[in-house]
Amino acid sequence: MNGTLLKVLTCVLAIGMAFTGACRSSSSSGGFEILGPADETTEAGRVVQEANAELRKIKVLYDNNENKRQELKNALEADNKEEVKKISDSVVQLINEGFDSAKAAVEKIQQAQDMKINDDYKEYLRLKESALTKQMEAFAQYKEAARTLRDNYDPKNTQQRDKVKADFTSRSENYQKIMEKARDYSNEANELYKDTLRKQQQQQ
Repeated sequence: MNGTLLKVLTCVLAIGMAFTGACRSSSSSGGFEILGPADETTEAGRVVQEANAELRKIKVLYDNNENKRQELKNALEADNKEEVKKISDSVVQLINEGFDSAKAAVEKIQQAQDMKINDDYKEYLRLKESALTKQMEAFAQYKEAARTLRDNYDPKNTQQRDKVKADFTSRSENYQKIMEKARDYSNEANELYKDTLRKQQQQQ
C-alpha cells in the first residue's frame, strides 16, 4: 500500500472553520429571521469533525503499512509463495479494518448533508462523500486482488500462477482508474472550497 491512500483518504474532509463560516444560512432577514429555517451549520461542522476522527484512524492504520503494495509486487516478481500469501493476507486485513472507519465517515457526512446548511456546504459534502465512496470502491478491487493472491497463488503451477497474476494486474489497474475518479470528485470539492473562501474575502 503506497502513499496514495494517505494523501487521498485522510485529506478527504479538509473542512476549515472559514468554509463553515462562509456557508452559513443566508436566511437572515432582519426581524423576520425567527420565522426562517433554523441554521445547523455549527452542528454539521461538529458531525464532520467526527467523520475526520474516523479518517484519522485510517491514517494511523496505513502509516505503518504504506509499503505493502511494493512488497507484494517484489514478492510476485521473486515468485515467493510464502511472502505473497503473507503480505496479501495483511493487505486484506488492513483494508477490512479501514473499511469500518470509512463507512462510519460516510455515514457522518450523510448526516451532515441532511442538516439545514447552505447549498454550497451541502454540495461540498456531497462531492467529498462521492470521493470517499469511490475510494472505498477502489480498495474493494485491491482487496479482492490480494485475496485471490492469498488463496490461489502457486508459482509451481504455471497456468494457475499466470491466471492469478493476470487477475491481480487487472484489478490493480481498475483500482488506479477508480482512484482517479475519486480524485476528480475531491478536486472539484476543493475548488468549491476555494471559491467560497474568495467570496467570503470579497465580502469583508
